[in-house]
Amino acid sequence: MTSTLSGHGGRHSAPHNLLISSQANRGSADDHAAGVHVLPPLPYSLNALEPIISAKTLSFHYEKHHKGYVDKLNSLTVGTPLADLTLEALILHTAGKPEHLEIFNNAAQAWNHTFYWHCLSPQVAADVPATLHRKIKESFGDVGSLKKEFAQAAIEQFGSGWAWLVLDDSRLRVMKTANGDDPLPKHLRPLLTLDVWEHAYYLDYQNRRSDYVHAVLDKLINWEFAASNLG
Repeated sequence: MTSTLSGHGGRHSAPHNLLISSQANRGSADDHAAGVHVLPPLPYSLNALEPIISAKTLSFHYEKHHKGYVDKLNSLTVGTPLADLTLEALILHTAGKPEHLEIFNNAAQAWNHTFYWHCLSPQVAADVPATLHRKIKESFGDVGSLKKEFAQAAIEQFGSGWAWLVLDDSRLRVMKTANGDDPLPKHLRPLLTLDVWEHAYYLDYQNRRSDYVHAVLDKLINWEFAASNLG
């Protein structure tokens, strides 16, 4: 599955090989013709991430919150000229435009969540893939230093938002975004993200965001997915 964008300049267009392609976010051929976005399936079962993330948390997060963004996006775009745009194209088209803020927020949150699910894995490889490991060494020194900087960004993000590992030109860097914002409007290539909205962790960790962040970084990160997004 591939997802490409044309006509958008900058350092990078949206990653062409992410596992959340345009078609993955569409339904049947009839739905696609009507411009309807659908909720993509999770890449694992609801209890697969336990005990780090409980089935109860994942159920609420995916079936209520993620689904809510997709449903709201459809209510805002079906029957409009924006209806047939992919999520990536919607994000780029509406970013920074106050009149489209609600569409941007829901499109970005729909995209961010699907990306986030793939950043997690119940079966974490013992070693970071060599291509990604070389980039990490060049940019951070070692994996431990990357995790430390990533954790700091995730923990210190004030209020709701996301922490990201991105490719910026030829180097990796960590960044954080507030609310539904993501790196795509900045034409950066996301490799990994961590959701730090309270609904991502509160049932399991209450106000202990730090515990959630460190547990996910130590036990659930899908390094193969991150490496695949290098392009």
